[in-house]
Amino acid sequence: MSKKFNFFKEAVKNYKTSGTVVPSSRYLANKMLKEIDFKTAEVIVELGPGNGAITQYILKKLHPNTVLICFEINDAFFKELKKIKHPQLVVLKASAENIKLEIEKLGYSKADYIVSSLPLTIIPKEISHSILTKSYNFLTTTGLFIQYQYSLTYYKKLKEVFGNAIDLSFEPLNFPPAFIYKCVKK
Repeated sequence: MSKKFNFFKEAVKNYKTSGTVVPSSRYLANKMLKEIDFKTAEVIVELGPGNGAITQYILKKLHPNTVLICFEINDAFFKELKKIKHPQLVVLKASAENIKLEIEKLGYSKADYIVSSLPLTIIPKEISHSILTKSYNFLTTTGLFIQYQYSLTYYKKLKEVFGNAIDLSFEPLNFPPAFIYKCVKK
């Protein structure tokens, strides 16, 4: 079976944790990653990578001294990600709530960029707020948190954590079309 069909099947079965039924488009991936300085980044974190649609684009751009650490809680997606053989990729079966603990175990103290595909609007509010706050705290002083969502309903929550340092864009060539929040730590 195709990778897209497997994603669809798993996403439907676990909609509460996947938040979508189709993988992200290359257009969405490219727009999300265009602000990342791959030459200077040491640690990039990906939250909720699913089957690796955006992960693959990050890996193509990684500088030799950069590590990509992915957090995925879905068993099937975790197994799919583990099939990607890349020396700079670390795949963790852990909740994004444990970002600091898990990454410090690997010997890193901060992330330069956090790329998130988490379905924040369907995650319980306390957990999503905890993930955002811990992500903010784990970023370097000028770090960037990049999140996509299918609506603007989470803008206010992101603003509570990142203040006015949020740049909003839209990608119509994705199904469904997506809003991209680029949040700078200030």
